[in-house]
Amino acid sequence: MSDDAAPWLIVGLGNPGAEYAGNRHNIGFMVVALLAERMRGKFKAHKARAQVVEGRMGPPGPANRRVVLAKPMSFMNLSGGPVTALRDFYKVPVDRIVAVHDELDIDYPTLRLKLGGGDNGHNGLKSMTKSLGAEYHRVRCGIGRPPGRMQVADFVLKDFSSTERKELDWFVDRAADSVECLIAEGLERAQSTYNS
Repeated sequence: MSDDAAPWLIVGLGNPGAEYAGNRHNIGFMVVALLAERMRGKFKAHKARAQVVEGRMGPPGPANRRVVLAKPMSFMNLSGGPVTALRDFYKVPVDRIVAVHDELDIDYPTLRLKLGGGDNGHNGLKSMTKSLGAEYHRVRCGIGRPPGRMQVADFVLKDFSSTERKELDWFVDRAADSVECLIAEGLERAQSTYNS
């Protein structure tokens, strides 16, 4: 069971660098950036090879939680290293870690929240699970499958299409809402509200 004083660690998965900023693979970065904006926080470099924002999330009262937002700066397939270092630094139980990531097996723009599970070939999750075990929360942001014969790697490293971009702000906003709901009200409530 989690220690109530421990913060939540919300990790947006993505690749650092301007050339990746609009990629489908970087939706996790987009969601934590919006959460930081809502908390009026600025990302700062952390020795764990990550950018972090520390603050509080949720309504005033007992549901107001201490949180650390993080963007690992290690590239997607090495995310486990920075996340483990942050977990150790902030003393975060694994069940208070939330990975926000793109998901090929869910249609765009669909959200699914869950605790634990496999990595579905996602290199960021694979790296995290290898370092932490699988019992962390996931906010899975559906990006759908590549069209035709496009390779998965090419698809996830491309920017959202102009059609997708029409809904992207709404999708990122909804994903950020789902994280806030998960932290304040728990997984079941967040699933019943946001899983579609």
